[in-house]
Amino acid sequence: MHINKYDRAYTRRHFLKQASLGVLTTGVISPLWKAVADTGDISVAYPEELLSIENYSRGQLSTGNVIDAGNVHLVKDLLDPIQYTQIAQMGRVLRIIDTTTDIMKLNPWEYVEATLANAGKAMFSSDGNVVTNEGKPWIGGNPFPDPKNATEIFAGATLSWGRHDISVSAVKECDINDQGEIAYRYDSMWVELSPVGRIVVEPRPYWEGHEDKLRYQSVFFLSPNDVRGTSYLNIWHYDQNQFPDLYGYLPAFKRVRRFPTNQRFEPMIPGSTLYLSDAWAAGDPFLTWGNFRIVGRGPMLAAVSRSWNADNENWEGGTHGGPHGDTFWDTDVELVPEAIVVEAEPVKYPRAPVGKKRVWFDARTLLPLSMVSYDRRGEIYRSFDGAYSIYEKGDTLVLDGEHPLWSWTRVHAHDVQTNRVTRLEQVKEISSKYRTQVNEKGVYDKYLTRAALLRMGT
Repeated sequence: MHINKYDRAYTRRHFLKQASLGVLTTGVISPLWKAVADTGDISVAYPEELLSIENYSRGQLSTGNVIDAGNVHLVKDLLDPIQYTQIAQMGRVLRIIDTTTDIMKLNPWEYVEATLANAGKAMFSSDGNVVTNEGKPWIGGNPFPDPKNATEIFAGATLSWGRHDISVSAVKECDINDQGEIAYRYDSMWVELSPVGRIVVEPRPYWEGHEDKLRYQSVFFLSPNDVRGTSYLNIWHYDQNQFPDLYGYLPAFKRVRRFPTNQRFEPMIPGSTLYLSDAWAAGDPFLTWGNFRIVGRGPMLAAVSRSWNADNENWEGGTHGGPHGDTFWDTDVELVPEAIVVEAEPVKYPRAPVGKKRVWFDARTLLPLSMVSYDRRGEIYRSFDGAYSIYEKGDTLVLDGEHPLWSWTRVHAHDVQTNRVTRLEQVKEISSKYRTQVNEKGVYDKYLTRAALLRMGT
């Protein structure tokens, strides 16, 4: 007879005890990041019941099973409240796969290496920003892989969204109205460039002359024709007390104009439920939010490692659910052994429609898994949940330098108060011209200046 010393009750007590003591140490059996540094395998930090849905559910669910309205009650505590409603009432389903334990399949290889190499070198400056022990901008990887509080978690998530120095994503978007019909379809490109904390692209770790910037980020729309040329450029200051400079080109006005900060809580395009503030669940400078606090700990179901659709030439995924079978992406999820739930409030946005947001972070990588925001009355408002993957399946793979690419694959953004859903997916290419790529040079001049906005628009 096998006696499980660390059963479900034990781990629940472990997380509750830490919460009551105000302590945050990741891992249950042993410190998580010591295990990562020693072996690269997270399994030694967690008991069996947090590494297997079979053990966690006491045999009621197994790898390969589908979670639907008939059994979602078994995993209610492993989902955010909007995901639970989507499954219980809207026909969303999730297929369970086994838990990934190799840390190199949960983030970009070089990002993990930089996180390990630079551990212990980060601190907060007097104005609240993340700096090195010498007071310089951050040098790469997650500055706080073993966080001690909620602010450290959000700071790390904000400093590097996609965890690549440069990324260009070809994106297909569908916006679904309250009747469950696809009201809009868009093709766009999403571009991110980090001038600091660079770990692959030369010069490293800083791009000379741009050390005062954290991120250049743009999005431009290619179709349909009535929005073609619409584009936005976010220029982030390294100082997280400052609001980004937001510029946009709208074809109707035929000029680049500057937008006010509160545009971060409005859709970029008609029909969309996605805000700039939603990006990576950390779409604003982290010091413009506040009252960070940890409100929960425990396992979660999420798509973190194997959601790339290699079987489709353009990486496009299947859909299901809703009145017409196309409201949600087909999604494989796995048991994440430990998620940290953090709340934050938009303290420098007095006119924001959001009163607070709650974000579930994977304790192993501090990757945002899901976000639920609440309106000013405290009612559930909107959600943002992503799927991520290593771009490798059998003999098929996409390389990021010497290693398989890791990136996001699909996103749901759901406004539950209007019951509108936005679906986005990262595809291989759009219009046989614009392709997903990482760490390619020349991106700044091509996509990330006001002159580039004007050129793309016209």
